[in-house]
Amino acid sequence: MGLKLFVTLVAALAASACASAPQPSHAAIADACLLLKENRPWHDAMRETARKWGAPMGFQLAVMKQESSFDSRALAPRGDRTWFGLFEGERLSSAAGYSQALDTTWDMYKRETGRGMANRQDFRDSSDFIGWYYNTTGKRTGLGQYDYKAHYLAYHEGANGYLKGAWKGKSWLVDTANRVASQAARYENQISSCEALKPQKFLGIF
Repeated sequence: MGLKLFVTLVAALAASACASAPQPSHAAIADACLLLKENRPWHDAMRETARKWGAPMGFQLAVMKQESSFDSRALAPRGDRTWFGLFEGERLSSAAGYSQALDTTWDMYKRETGRGMANRQDFRDSSDFIGWYYNTTGKRTGLGQYDYKAHYLAYHEGANGYLKGAWKGKSWLVDTANRVASQAARYENQISSCEALKPQKFLGIF
């Protein structure tokens, strides 16, 4: 097998592993170290996003946990059933995938980043989307890199909605943002103390 073909196959396998992983167990969702040990391509994708966009890995994970519980096939809930309960109601929004990005926002992301083939069911693409949105809204709002609560509020309401204070009258959203912030900090601590995720020394020397 030629070197070029080998490299291509390895890259394809890595992308496939990142795109289609089963939904994690409750134990893994509670522990970022276990979660990322079981899904190393996820770790690599989020680390790349953190370096590229400045979005902490813990925040990326916390957003996905809140939005989709790491279910790549997650869709927005449906409204009330119609016709005396015989038919399911329509989806409340176009949110889909790990990040629960809306159609319009996802299209904007693809257009502005040149990632026209990005898929909301792909973990690496979803991670990159969260990083892009984090970076974009951060620049527009002036939020600090580790202000997880405010960044989640901006993620939910958009930069304009955040600046206008649209979230202030939504106690449920503020409560959710507090939970996401706490989860993000917890994940960050778990990742930083996880020996399994640290670069391994060659023969214990380098």
